Amino acid sequence: MTLSYKEVGVDVPGIERSLSGMAKLVSSTHGLQRKAGVTRGFGHYAGIVEIPGGDLIATHTDGVGTKTMIASQMKRYDTVGIDCMAMNVNDIVCVGATPISFVDYIAANTNNAEILQDIVRGLVVGAKMAHVPIVGGETAIMPDLFAGEEFIFDLAGAVVGLIPGGRMMLGDAIEPGDVIIGAESTGIHSNGYTLARKALAGYSLTESIEGVGILGNALLEPTAIYSGPVLEAVEGCEVHGLAHITGGSFTKLLRLKDAGYQIDSLPETPPIMRLIQDQGISRTEMYKTFNMGVGFCIIAPEDQASSIAGIFGRHEIRTHEIGRIVHGNGVFVNAERVA
Repeated sequence: MTLSYKEVGVDVPGIERSLSGMAKLVSSTHGLQRKAGVTRGFGHYAGIVEIPGGDLIATHTDGVGTKTMIASQMKRYDTVGIDCMAMNVNDIVCVGATPISFVDYIAANTNNAEILQDIVRGLVVGAKMAHVPIVGGETAIMPDLFAGEEFIFDLAGAVVGLIPGGRMMLGDAIEPGDVIIGAESTGIHSNGYTLARKALAGYSLTESIEGVGILGNALLEPTAIYSGPVLEAVEGCEVHGLAHITGGSFTKLLRLKDAGYQIDSLPETPPIMRLIQDQGISRTEMYKTFNMGVGFCIIAPEDQASSIAGIFGRHEIRTHEIGRIVHGNGVFVNAERVA
């Protein structure tokens, strides 16, 4: 048996084609505001507008995806809020923005006050880790939309960031010879769960697996929050590009610049991902879907690598020089093209 993201219902190229059509419609709104001009729309990690005075405001929205289903099955709701915060702040810092405010959206089939408070506790933990105030949100109870008697929910959020002095970080400065520094992940994070759940369907979430531990707990390990060390690195080092490794895995690097991304020194694959791969998923599919132990990439000149590693180390996040920028275009993992 072989499995792929497309075979379990997530056609990434098809989604990208849909997004392209949506982007054309959305771009027709970019001239509507006289006091703020759109600097960057679809295609990167955040939308950017310029406000009077020359400062730039970035916005981004994201959710937790079907990781919420694992939370419901495990009846453990105190970590997905961290994921929601991480998915937003990790993305917005990729354009050089400092997150300054956050709002959340919780939709559920029933008003269970205890569970809702658990979800919000996770959001608060994530907010404190990212130093971002939660300034509002929405909770919608929609029993007709979510089928089932158990508590079922969706969780998403939106973040606003400030880019002072117009110093956007879009990846334009990336050049051959730059190194790709990978910050270690804490597990699957919040992407690829549709494929992971299908691959692991033969296991019980409460089952203890050698090297993995309780499966459900391993799948609920919160997404790492990288915003602190990333912004510190941008402030103190020469950085040419930033990429949050989420859905699409290392193919995300192509959001930065049409260049050659050669990855050949990844850290050891986390046990949970080895377990998923052992269920019949090709190596290429793994590197196009899961972070494979690297949750964030910093691209910088080689002489900046040790300083950047030191910054992440002070934040207790390990890094590795996983590759470098080469001539040409595409993403290559151990000489195999993945994008």
